[in-house]
Amino acid sequence: MLDIKLIRESRETVEAGLKTRRSEVKLDEVLALDERRRAIITEVDRLRARRNEVSREIGALKKAGEDTGAIQQETREIGERISALDAELREAGEAQRRLLLAIPNLPQEGVPEGADSTANVVVRSWGEPREFAFEPKDHVALGEALGLFDFERAARLAGSGFPLLTGAGARLERALIQFMLDLHTTQHGYVEVAPPHLVSSAAMTGTGQLPKLADDMYHLSTDDLWLIPTAEVPVTNIYREEIIRRPLPIRLVAHTPCFRREAGAAGKDTRGLIRVHQFNKVELVQFVEPEASRAAHEELTGHAEAVLQALGLPYRVLLLCSGDMSFAAAKCYDLELWAPGYGGWLEVSSCSNFEAFQARRANIRWKNREGRNEFVHTLNGSGVALPRLVVALLENGQQEDGSVILPEALRPYLGGLERLTPPA
Repeated sequence: MLDIKLIRESRETVEAGLKTRRSEVKLDEVLALDERRRAIITEVDRLRARRNEVSREIGALKKAGEDTGAIQQETREIGERISALDAELREAGEAQRRLLLAIPNLPQEGVPEGADSTANVVVRSWGEPREFAFEPKDHVALGEALGLFDFERAARLAGSGFPLLTGAGARLERALIQFMLDLHTTQHGYVEVAPPHLVSSAAMTGTGQLPKLADDMYHLSTDDLWLIPTAEVPVTNIYREEIIRRPLPIRLVAHTPCFRREAGAAGKDTRGLIRVHQFNKVELVQFVEPEASRAAHEELTGHAEAVLQALGLPYRVLLLCSGDMSFAAAKCYDLELWAPGYGGWLEVSSCSNFEAFQARRANIRWKNREGRNEFVHTLNGSGVALPRLVVALLENGQQEDGSVILPEALRPYLGGLERLTPPA
Protein backbone atom coordinates (compact mmCIF):
# COMPACT_ATOMS: atom_id res chain seq x y z
CA MET A 1 0.00 0.00 0.00
CA LEU A 2 1.27 3.44 -0.86
CA ASP A 3 1.85 6.04 1.84
CA ILE A 4 -1.03 8.55 1.81
CA LYS A 5 1.53 11.25 2.63
CA LEU A 6 3.37 10.43 -0.61
CA ILE A 7 0.12 10.69 -2.58
CA ARG A 8 -0.78 13.95 -0.85
CA GLU A 9 2.60 15.63 -1.29
CA SER A 10 3.74 14.13 -4.62
CA ARG A 11 0.53 13.54 -6.54
CA GLU A 12 2.05 14.15 -9.97
CA THR A 13 4.88 11.69 -9.31
CA VAL A 14 2.44 9.03 -8.12
CA GLU A 15 0.15 9.56 -11.11
CA ALA A 16 3.12 9.28 -13.48
CA GLY A 17 4.14 6.00 -11.86
CA LEU A 18 0.61 4.63 -12.04
CA LYS A 19 0.44 5.57 -15.70
CA THR A 20 3.47 3.38 -16.43
CA ARG A 21 1.70 0.54 -14.58
CA ARG A 22 -1.29 0.97 -16.92
CA SER A 23 -3.39 1.59 -13.82
CA GLU A 24 -6.69 3.39 -14.16
CA VAL A 25 -6.91 4.26 -10.45
CA LYS A 26 -7.93 7.88 -9.86
CA LEU A 27 -6.55 9.71 -6.85
CA ASP A 28 -9.27 12.36 -6.47
CA GLU A 29 -11.46 10.30 -4.15
CA VAL A 30 -8.50 9.14 -2.06
CA LEU A 31 -7.33 12.69 -1.56
CA ALA A 32 -10.86 13.95 -0.86
CA LEU A 33 -11.23 11.37 1.90
CA ASP A 34 -7.80 12.27 3.21
CA GLU A 35 -8.81 15.94 3.40
CA ARG A 36 -12.06 15.00 5.13
CA ARG A 37 -10.23 12.82 7.68
CA ARG A 38 -7.77 15.57 8.52
CA ALA A 39 -10.59 18.10 8.89
CA ILE A 40 -12.41 15.75 11.28
CA ILE A 41 -9.25 15.19 13.31
CA THR A 42 -8.71 18.95 13.57
CA GLU A 43 -12.31 19.48 14.71
CA VAL A 44 -12.13 16.65 17.26
CA ASP A 45 -8.90 18.10 18.66
CA ARG A 46 -10.60 21.51 18.96
CA LEU A 47 -13.62 20.00 20.71
CA ARG A 48 -11.48 18.03 23.14
CA ALA A 49 -9.51 21.16 23.99
CA ARG A 50 -12.80 23.00 24.61
CA ARG A 51 -14.06 20.13 26.77
CA ASN A 52 -10.93 20.41 28.91
CA GLU A 53 -11.54 24.13 29.29
CA VAL A 54 -15.15 23.51 30.26
CA SER A 55 -14.10 20.96 32.86
CA ARG A 56 -11.84 23.51 34.47
CA GLU A 57 -14.65 26.09 34.39
CA ILE A 58 -17.04 23.64 36.05
CA GLY A 59 -14.53 23.11 38.84
CA ALA A 60 -14.21 26.86 39.36
CA LEU A 61 -18.00 27.37 39.38
CA LYS A 62 -18.52 24.57 41.89
CA LYS A 63 -15.83 26.02 44.11
CA ALA A 64 -17.60 29.38 43.95
CA GLY A 65 -20.95 27.74 44.69
CA GLU A 66 -22.46 28.82 41.38
CA ASP A 67 -24.87 26.91 39.13
CA THR A 68 -23.14 24.55 36.59
CA GLY A 69 -26.21 23.27 34.75
CA ALA A 70 -25.70 25.19 31.52
CA ILE A 71 -22.00 24.48 31.25
CA GLN A 72 -22.50 20.77 32.00
CA GLN A 73 -25.00 20.67 29.16
CA GLU A 74 -22.28 22.03 26.89
CA THR A 75 -19.99 19.24 28.07
CA ARG A 76 -22.58 16.61 27.14
CA GLU A 77 -23.11 18.19 23.72
CA ILE A 78 -19.37 18.27 23.08
CA GLY A 79 -19.13 14.58 24.04
CA GLU A 80 -21.97 13.65 21.69
CA ARG A 81 -20.37 15.61 18.86
CA ILE A 82 -17.00 13.96 19.44
CA SER A 83 -18.63 10.50 19.37
CA ALA A 84 -20.38 11.32 16.08
CA LEU A 85 -17.15 12.64 14.54
CA ASP A 86 -15.19 9.58 15.73
CA ALA A 87 -17.70 7.35 13.93
CA GLU A 88 -17.40 9.51 10.81
CA LEU A 89 -13.62 9.35 11.07
CA ARG A 90 -13.66 5.54 11.24
CA GLU A 91 -15.97 5.38 8.22
CA ALA A 92 -13.79 7.76 6.20
CA GLY A 93 -10.66 5.85 7.24
CA GLU A 94 -12.12 2.52 6.17
CA ALA A 95 -13.23 3.98 2.83
CA GLN A 96 -9.79 5.47 2.27
CA ARG A 97 -8.07 2.17 3.11
CA ARG A 98 -10.28 0.31 0.61
CA LEU A 99 -9.22 2.73 -2.10
CA LEU A 100 -5.54 2.57 -1.12
CA LEU A 101 -5.64 -1.24 -1.24
CA ALA A 102 -6.62 -1.02 -4.91
CA ILE A 103 -3.61 1.09 -5.91
CA PRO A 104 -0.58 -0.86 -7.22
CA ASN A 105 2.98 -0.24 -6.14
CA LEU A 106 5.06 2.29 -8.02
CA PRO A 107 7.94 1.02 -10.16
CA GLN A 108 11.51 1.81 -9.15
CA GLU A 109 13.54 4.03 -11.41
CA GLY A 110 15.25 1.91 -14.03
CA VAL A 111 12.27 -0.40 -14.51
CA PRO A 112 11.56 -0.35 -18.27
CA GLU A 113 8.21 1.09 -19.24
CA GLY A 114 5.90 -1.15 -21.23
CA ALA A 115 2.44 -2.62 -21.38
CA ASP A 116 3.23 -6.34 -21.40
CA SER A 117 5.93 -9.01 -21.58
CA THR A 118 7.12 -7.83 -24.99
CA ALA A 119 8.81 -4.90 -23.22
CA ASN A 120 10.72 -7.08 -20.72
CA VAL A 121 14.51 -6.91 -20.97
CA VAL A 122 16.95 -9.83 -20.88
CA VAL A 123 19.70 -8.66 -18.51
CA ARG A 124 21.86 -11.80 -18.52
CA SER A 125 21.88 -15.46 -19.40
CA TRP A 126 23.77 -18.52 -18.20
CA GLY A 127 24.64 -21.71 -20.04
CA GLU A 128 24.05 -22.65 -23.64
CA PRO A 129 20.97 -24.48 -24.93
CA ARG A 130 21.92 -28.03 -25.80
CA GLU A 131 22.21 -29.12 -29.43
CA PHE A 132 20.45 -32.45 -30.06
CA ALA A 133 21.41 -35.08 -32.62
CA PHE A 134 17.78 -36.24 -32.51
CA GLU A 135 14.35 -34.63 -32.24
CA PRO A 136 13.88 -33.84 -28.54
CA LYS A 137 10.67 -35.00 -26.89
CA ASP A 138 8.59 -32.89 -24.56
CA HIS A 139 8.27 -33.69 -20.88
CA VAL A 140 4.85 -35.34 -21.28
CA ALA A 141 6.16 -37.99 -23.67
CA LEU A 142 9.31 -38.46 -21.60
CA GLY A 143 7.56 -38.64 -18.25
CA GLU A 144 4.86 -41.03 -19.34
CA ALA A 145 7.43 -43.41 -20.87
CA LEU A 146 9.52 -43.22 -17.69
CA GLY A 147 6.50 -43.75 -15.43
CA LEU A 148 6.96 -40.38 -13.69
CA PHE A 149 3.35 -39.17 -13.72
CA ASP A 150 -0.18 -40.18 -14.63
CA PHE A 151 -2.29 -37.30 -15.93
CA GLU A 152 -5.30 -39.44 -16.84
CA ARG A 153 -5.83 -40.77 -13.32
CA ALA A 154 -5.05 -37.33 -11.87
CA ALA A 155 -7.88 -35.85 -13.93
CA ARG A 156 -10.29 -38.44 -12.52
CA LEU A 157 -9.21 -37.45 -9.01
CA ALA A 158 -9.52 -33.67 -9.24
CA GLY A 159 -9.89 -32.55 -12.86
CA SER A 160 -7.27 -31.15 -15.18
CA GLY A 161 -4.40 -29.16 -13.73
CA PHE A 162 -3.84 -31.37 -10.67
CA PRO A 163 -0.90 -33.65 -11.52
CA LEU A 164 -0.26 -37.09 -10.05
CA LEU A 165 3.44 -37.91 -9.73
CA THR A 166 4.30 -41.58 -9.45
CA GLY A 167 7.33 -43.67 -8.62
CA ALA A 168 10.55 -42.00 -9.68
CA GLY A 169 8.59 -38.82 -10.52
CA ALA A 170 7.48 -38.34 -6.91
CA ARG A 171 10.96 -39.24 -5.70
CA LEU A 172 12.54 -36.77 -8.13
CA GLU A 173 10.40 -33.90 -6.92
CA ARG A 174 11.09 -34.76 -3.28
CA ALA A 175 14.82 -34.82 -4.03
CA LEU A 176 14.65 -31.42 -5.72
CA ILE A 177 12.85 -29.93 -2.72
CA GLN A 178 15.41 -31.31 -0.29
CA PHE A 179 18.29 -30.16 -2.49
CA MET A 180 16.95 -26.59 -2.66
CA LEU A 181 16.19 -26.36 1.05
CA ASP A 182 19.67 -27.60 1.91
CA LEU A 183 21.29 -25.17 -0.55
CA HIS A 184 19.46 -22.13 0.81
CA THR A 185 19.85 -22.99 4.49
CA THR A 186 23.50 -24.08 4.41
CA GLN A 187 24.94 -21.72 1.79
CA HIS A 188 22.63 -18.69 1.60
CA GLY A 189 21.79 -18.06 5.25
CA TYR A 190 18.06 -18.78 5.27
CA VAL A 191 16.14 -20.28 8.17
CA GLU A 192 13.66 -22.96 7.17
CA VAL A 193 10.03 -22.58 8.26
CA ALA A 194 7.00 -24.78 7.67
CA PRO A 195 3.97 -22.43 7.53
CA PRO A 196 0.22 -23.19 7.33
CA HIS A 197 -1.16 -23.92 3.87
CA LEU A 198 -4.35 -21.98 4.53
CA VAL A 199 -4.43 -18.32 5.56
CA SER A 200 -6.92 -15.64 6.54
CA SER A 201 -8.23 -12.85 4.34
CA ALA A 202 -6.13 -10.44 6.40
CA ALA A 203 -2.97 -12.35 5.46
CA MET A 204 -3.91 -12.41 1.77
CA THR A 205 -4.56 -8.67 1.93
CA GLY A 206 -1.24 -8.05 3.64
CA THR A 207 0.82 -9.38 0.74
CA GLY A 208 -1.40 -7.90 -1.97
CA GLN A 209 -3.29 -10.92 -3.30
CA LEU A 210 -6.55 -9.43 -2.02
CA PRO A 211 -8.64 -7.76 -3.15
CA LYS A 212 -7.27 -7.70 -6.71
CA LEU A 213 -6.56 -11.40 -7.28
CA ALA A 214 -9.50 -13.01 -5.47
CA ASP A 215 -10.75 -14.78 -8.60
CA ASP A 216 -7.39 -16.51 -9.07
CA MET A 217 -7.44 -18.11 -5.61
CA TYR A 218 -9.26 -20.96 -3.90
CA HIS A 219 -11.47 -19.71 -1.07
CA LEU A 220 -13.07 -21.76 1.71
CA SER A 221 -15.99 -19.42 2.35
CA THR A 222 -17.34 -21.34 5.36
CA ASP A 223 -14.18 -20.62 7.34
CA ASP A 224 -13.02 -17.55 5.37
CA LEU A 225 -9.69 -19.22 4.68
CA TRP A 226 -7.70 -19.27 1.46
CA LEU A 227 -5.46 -22.01 0.04
CA ILE A 228 -2.10 -20.31 -0.36
CA PRO A 229 -1.06 -19.38 -3.93
CA THR A 230 2.55 -19.17 -2.74
CA ALA A 231 4.47 -19.47 0.53
CA GLU A 232 5.11 -15.74 0.20
CA VAL A 233 1.73 -15.17 1.85
CA PRO A 234 2.11 -17.08 5.14
CA VAL A 235 5.85 -16.47 5.49
CA THR A 236 5.65 -12.69 4.96
CA ASN A 237 2.68 -12.52 7.34
CA ILE A 238 4.62 -14.21 10.13
CA TYR A 239 5.44 -10.69 11.32
CA ARG A 240 2.09 -9.07 10.51
CA GLU A 241 1.02 -6.48 13.09
CA GLU A 242 4.42 -6.71 14.77
CA ILE A 243 7.36 -4.47 15.52
CA ILE A 244 10.48 -6.54 14.77
CA ARG A 245 13.06 -6.04 17.51
CA ARG A 246 15.70 -8.46 16.26
CA PRO A 247 18.50 -7.52 13.84
CA LEU A 248 17.72 -7.36 10.14
CA PRO A 249 17.92 -8.93 7.64
CA ILE A 250 15.67 -11.88 8.37
CA ARG A 251 15.87 -14.59 5.71
CA LEU A 252 13.30 -17.36 5.66
CA VAL A 253 12.79 -20.28 3.27
CA ALA A 254 9.80 -22.59 3.03
CA HIS A 255 8.56 -25.47 0.93
CA THR A 256 4.79 -25.58 0.45
CA PRO A 257 2.21 -26.70 -2.04
CA CYS A 258 0.66 -23.79 -3.93
CA PHE A 259 -2.88 -23.51 -5.30
CA ARG A 260 -3.98 -21.26 -8.17
CA ARG A 261 -7.05 -21.26 -10.37
CA GLU A 262 -5.06 -19.98 -13.38
CA ALA A 263 -8.30 -18.58 -14.81
CA GLY A 264 -8.27 -18.11 -18.56
CA ALA A 265 -5.23 -20.32 -19.20
CA ALA A 266 -5.45 -22.15 -22.51
CA GLY A 267 -3.37 -23.70 -25.27
CA LYS A 268 -0.20 -25.75 -25.04
CA ASP A 269 0.73 -24.19 -21.68
CA THR A 270 -2.01 -26.26 -20.04
CA ARG A 271 -0.48 -29.54 -21.22
CA GLY A 272 1.36 -31.61 -18.66
CA LEU A 273 3.16 -29.74 -15.87
CA ILE A 274 3.61 -26.33 -17.45
CA ARG A 275 0.51 -24.61 -16.01
CA VAL A 276 -1.22 -26.41 -13.15
CA HIS A 277 -3.57 -25.58 -10.30
CA GLN A 278 -1.50 -27.30 -7.60
CA PHE A 279 2.28 -27.41 -7.45
CA ASN A 280 5.18 -27.43 -5.02
CA LYS A 281 7.55 -24.53 -4.59
CA VAL A 282 10.48 -23.48 -2.44
CA GLU A 283 10.10 -19.80 -1.55
CA LEU A 284 12.64 -17.27 -0.30
CA VAL A 285 11.46 -14.31 1.82
CA GLN A 286 13.54 -11.49 3.28
CA PHE A 287 12.79 -8.65 5.69
CA VAL A 288 15.45 -5.95 5.36
CA GLU A 289 16.26 -2.37 6.28
CA PRO A 290 14.91 0.05 3.67
CA GLU A 291 18.33 1.26 2.52
CA ALA A 292 19.47 -2.35 2.02
CA SER A 293 16.57 -3.64 -0.06
CA ARG A 294 17.99 -2.96 -3.53
CA ALA A 295 21.21 -4.81 -2.84
CA ALA A 296 19.21 -7.57 -1.14
CA HIS A 297 17.08 -7.92 -4.26
CA GLU A 298 20.13 -8.60 -6.41
CA GLU A 299 21.46 -11.05 -3.82
CA LEU A 300 18.15 -12.92 -3.51
CA THR A 301 17.92 -13.25 -7.30
CA GLY A 302 21.41 -14.72 -7.23
CA HIS A 303 20.28 -17.28 -4.65
CA ALA A 304 17.56 -18.49 -7.02
CA GLU A 305 20.03 -18.55 -9.90
CA ALA A 306 22.38 -20.71 -7.84
CA VAL A 307 19.79 -23.51 -7.92
CA LEU A 308 19.71 -23.52 -11.71
CA GLN A 309 23.48 -23.28 -12.02
CA ALA A 310 24.01 -26.20 -9.65
CA LEU A 311 21.65 -28.27 -11.78
CA GLY A 312 23.43 -27.21 -14.98
CA LEU A 313 20.29 -25.84 -16.64
CA PRO A 314 20.56 -22.97 -19.14
CA TYR A 315 18.51 -19.95 -18.10
CA ARG A 316 18.06 -16.25 -18.64
CA VAL A 317 17.15 -13.37 -16.30
CA LEU A 318 14.51 -10.87 -17.39
CA LEU A 319 13.88 -7.45 -15.88
CA LEU A 320 10.11 -7.04 -16.07
CA CYS A 321 8.61 -3.89 -17.49
CA SER A 322 6.22 -1.68 -15.54
CA GLY A 323 3.10 -3.20 -17.08
CA ASP A 324 4.13 -6.83 -16.56
CA MET A 325 5.10 -6.71 -12.88
CA SER A 326 2.87 -8.07 -10.16
CA PHE A 327 0.50 -5.67 -8.39
CA ALA A 328 2.72 -5.34 -5.31
CA ALA A 329 6.22 -5.30 -6.84
CA ALA A 330 8.41 -2.23 -7.28
CA LYS A 331 10.95 -4.21 -9.30
CA CYS A 332 10.98 -7.82 -10.46
CA TYR A 333 13.33 -10.25 -12.16
CA ASP A 334 12.00 -13.42 -13.79
CA LEU A 335 14.21 -16.47 -14.22
CA GLU A 336 13.38 -18.56 -17.28
CA LEU A 337 14.67 -22.03 -18.14
CA TRP A 338 15.16 -23.27 -21.66
CA ALA A 339 12.95 -26.27 -22.43
CA PRO A 340 13.93 -27.86 -25.79
CA GLY A 341 10.94 -30.19 -26.05
CA TYR A 342 8.56 -27.34 -25.32
CA GLY A 343 10.54 -25.16 -27.69
CA GLY A 344 10.69 -22.08 -25.51
CA TRP A 345 11.55 -20.42 -22.21
CA LEU A 346 9.65 -21.27 -19.03
CA GLU A 347 9.47 -19.01 -15.99
CA VAL A 348 10.54 -20.82 -12.82
CA SER A 349 11.08 -17.87 -10.50
CA SER A 350 9.98 -14.29 -9.94
CA CYS A 351 12.22 -12.34 -7.56
CA SER A 352 10.59 -9.13 -6.34
CA ASN A 353 11.38 -6.13 -4.19
CA PHE A 354 8.18 -4.75 -2.68
CA GLU A 355 9.89 -1.98 -0.72
CA ALA A 356 7.46 -0.94 2.08
CA PHE A 357 4.32 -1.76 0.07
CA GLN A 358 3.51 -5.09 1.75
CA ALA A 359 4.79 -4.01 5.15
CA ARG A 360 2.44 -1.01 5.17
CA ARG A 361 -0.53 -3.24 4.29
CA ALA A 362 0.42 -5.84 6.91
CA ASN A 363 1.74 -3.30 9.46
CA ILE A 364 5.19 -4.91 9.73
CA ARG A 365 7.62 -2.51 11.35
CA TRP A 366 11.04 -2.61 12.96
CA LYS A 367 12.78 -0.55 15.61
CA ASN A 368 15.40 1.34 13.62
CA ARG A 369 18.75 2.61 14.87
CA GLU A 370 17.22 5.88 16.00
CA GLY A 371 14.68 3.97 18.06
CA ARG A 372 11.77 4.87 15.78
CA ASN A 373 9.28 2.41 14.39
CA GLU A 374 9.69 2.15 10.62
CA PHE A 375 8.17 -0.09 7.95
CA VAL A 376 10.56 -2.81 6.81
CA HIS A 377 11.15 -3.65 3.16
CA THR A 378 10.07 -7.12 2.06
CA LEU A 379 11.39 -9.25 -0.78
CA ASN A 380 10.66 -12.70 -2.06
CA GLY A 381 11.51 -15.06 -4.86
CA SER A 382 10.84 -18.61 -5.92
CA GLY A 383 13.87 -20.63 -5.10
CA VAL A 384 12.45 -22.31 -7.28
CA ALA A 385 9.04 -23.61 -8.46
CA LEU A 386 8.99 -27.34 -9.12
CA PRO A 387 6.80 -28.21 -12.13
CA ARG A 388 8.68 -26.26 -14.78
CA LEU A 389 11.99 -27.14 -13.16
CA VAL A 390 11.07 -30.81 -13.67
CA VAL A 391 10.05 -30.03 -17.25
CA ALA A 392 13.41 -28.43 -18.04
CA LEU A 393 15.40 -31.09 -16.20
CA LEU A 394 13.73 -33.89 -18.17
CA GLU A 395 13.90 -32.16 -21.54
CA ASN A 396 17.50 -30.99 -21.21
CA GLY A 397 18.73 -34.29 -19.79
CA GLN A 398 16.99 -36.60 -22.25
CA GLN A 399 18.92 -39.14 -24.29
CA GLU A 400 18.07 -40.68 -27.63
CA ASP A 401 17.09 -43.97 -25.95
CA GLY A 402 14.44 -42.17 -23.86
CA SER A 403 16.41 -42.13 -20.62
CA VAL A 404 17.25 -38.93 -18.73
CA ILE A 405 20.66 -38.09 -17.26
CA LEU A 406 20.32 -36.51 -13.82
CA PRO A 407 22.47 -33.57 -12.64
CA GLU A 408 25.35 -34.54 -10.37
CA ALA A 409 24.19 -32.18 -7.62
CA LEU A 410 20.92 -34.08 -7.35
CA ARG A 411 22.28 -37.61 -7.26
CA PRO A 412 23.06 -37.72 -3.52
CA TYR A 413 19.36 -37.05 -2.87
CA LEU A 414 18.41 -40.00 -5.07
CA GLY A 415 20.68 -42.61 -3.55
CA GLY A 416 23.35 -42.09 -6.20
CA LEU A 417 20.92 -42.58 -9.12
CA GLU A 418 22.48 -41.15 -12.29
CA ARG A 419 19.84 -41.84 -14.89
CA LEU A 420 16.06 -42.23 -15.15
CA THR A 421 15.08 -45.22 -17.27
CA PRO A 422 11.72 -46.74 -18.20
CA PRO A 423 10.37 -49.14 -15.56
CA ALA A 424 10.93 -52.81 -16.26
